[in-house]
Amino acid sequence: MNVDKKALEKPWGGRFLEATEKMLEEFSASVHYDRRLYRQDIAGSKVHARMLARQGIISDKDADAIIKGLGEIEEEIASGDFVWSHELEDVHMNIEQALVERIGDAGKRLHTARSRNDQVAADIRLYLREEIDRLDGLLSLLQEALLHQARAHQDLILPGYTHLQRAQPVLWPHHMLAYFEMFRRDRDRLQDCRKRVNICPLGSAALAGTGFPIDREYVAEELGFHGITANSLDAVSDRDFIIEFLATASIVMAHLSRLSEELILWTSAEFSFVDLPDSFCTGSSIMPQKKNPDVPELVRGKTGRVYGHLMSLLTIIKGLPLAYNRDLQEDKEALFDTVDTVCASVEIMAALVARLVPRKEHISRIVTQGFLTATDLADYLVKKGMPFRQAHSVVGKAVSQCISQGKELTDMSLEDLKAFSSLIDEDIFEVLSIEGSVGTRRCPGGTAPERVAEALATAEKKMTHG
Repeated sequence: MNVDKKALEKPWGGRFLEATEKMLEEFSASVHYDRRLYRQDIAGSKVHARMLARQGIISDKDADAIIKGLGEIEEEIASGDFVWSHELEDVHMNIEQALVERIGDAGKRLHTARSRNDQVAADIRLYLREEIDRLDGLLSLLQEALLHQARAHQDLILPGYTHLQRAQPVLWPHHMLAYFEMFRRDRDRLQDCRKRVNICPLGSAALAGTGFPIDREYVAEELGFHGITANSLDAVSDRDFIIEFLATASIVMAHLSRLSEELILWTSAEFSFVDLPDSFCTGSSIMPQKKNPDVPELVRGKTGRVYGHLMSLLTIIKGLPLAYNRDLQEDKEALFDTVDTVCASVEIMAALVARLVPRKEHISRIVTQGFLTATDLADYLVKKGMPFRQAHSVVGKAVSQCISQGKELTDMSLEDLKAFSSLIDEDIFEVLSIEGSVGTRRCPGGTAPERVAEALATAEKKMTHG
């Protein structure tokens, strides 16, 4: 039997008679992106080695050598001196091979009672747990920026919109707190997702568990997991926790994109509600007057990219039989890019929102136009005894006449208004004022100043106490 000695250089090469095609090595290698898991991989390996020694599966001497060697390798990777090899496929085999070269046979005992299948599942969970905490912190900064805006301009009234048509007046802080609530829900979803991420799959081995007397609970506790997976088949093939994170990240990006869209509209000449700092904008290569809202435009664009990663992973797992399949290698690039994209987007939007400058004088002029208090007139008539549908019709006719005459409701005289209903009296002009309209919205969650002040205090309390 002619055996290609190069085939035996692979950790799994004992069964093979031919060396791996170079083309396959390049096609299947993941080390160029999964090397970012090195800290998690080494942390898991150290605990695994300690557990093996505690259980008498390997000697204390070998465990000590393994832990020392892994520590040295970690320092070497962190310093940029470690040489990664595509031939060794992934982060796991690169580190293991370096360990064997450093400490000899003791390094070969590390993989006892473990498979790359449960190893990578653990590494990803450790990584994602950290990134969820980082993203939660960034979302907190964005919420703080929104609260800063709410506090800074508590009396500013601006038009509220439905169908992108002027609808009713609302307080600026009420608008800012709407986004605060969106990102609060995002943080709640992240924490809920984290519960399912923080479960340890180590000990599941390739798919069926292991015959060695391991202590899974010890490993889980040492690595900060709150429990162990219940089924070894599921543990090595489960990527639900990644999908759940990608779905949560997609909702975060959806909220960022909605905020971005408003900022893009608000900075346009047609709205002119806010100014963005020059340092967060760029100009045109041909039009000297342009000041482009690049940050919100890019965030809006990157939202589709994150959605794509969610659909990618859903598509990958939909046809996979139990247990592990190599298709699952494709989970990492989608996850890593999503983490990078959503974290960067939240961070830069937090910085941008903190420096928004509303154009108060312009907004104060605009908010008196467009019949924003028409609903208040209808409500006024209802309070005088008129059925709402009739009141709606009456006000609609009044608005139609104003449009034909180029007037606002507040431009009409009392006699003009009385022509539409004898129920209208002198107190109507207070009702038709922008301040009067806002002040009447006193229901819980409404835009009345006292309600917004309560909501702001509640939001600040949540940020302080969690």
